[in-house]
Amino acid sequence: MVDDVLAGVGPRLRALRKQRDVTLAALAEQTGISVSTLSRLESGQRRPTLELLLPLARVHQVPLDELVGAPETGDPRVHAKPFVHGGTTYLPLNRQPGGLRAYKIVMPVEPPRPLEPKVHEGYEWIYVLAGRLRLVLGEHDFVLGEGEVAEFDTRTPHVLSNPGPRPVELLTLYGPQGERMHVRARPRSSSP
Repeated sequence: MVDDVLAGVGPRLRALRKQRDVTLAALAEQTGISVSTLSRLESGQRRPTLELLLPLARVHQVPLDELVGAPETGDPRVHAKPFVHGGTTYLPLNRQPGGLRAYKIVMPVEPPRPLEPKVHEGYEWIYVLAGRLRLVLGEHDFVLGEGEVAEFDTRTPHVLSNPGPRPVELLTLYGPQGERMHVRARPRSSSP
């Protein structure tokens, strides 16, 4: 039982670091833990200790029990805390480190700035709840309104921004290993 719990710590640490878009070197600087120790923790080659987990929980702004995988209580509600990155608020909607991730995102209106498209492994699905979302995807430039959806391979250069005039709220599903969402447009017909 204890070994199973500890085995899950590495993938959670890696998922939190990637979610925050932080390098091992930057995390080492923030925590005082060496890059090699952090790498071994994430890969499961180093057994996590309280002395290592406390600074990581503080830097990632998560409760310690989230790092070690608190036992399931049967409560289906998600209790993850929102976090802010680059002025955008992210509310995790699931607790599945390393797998498919779901977020509600609120982006404030941004002043005009040069677009810096990013590329990374994965696949993303976006649904606009309120406001307008600008999506630059490769050579294409889209403005999505309420109720519109976009789906794309994140290896395509992309950037999301808020063209205004108010904050934009969206739901996003992201598969870091390139998992695609499966959408069925209509129910399968049943044979008589």
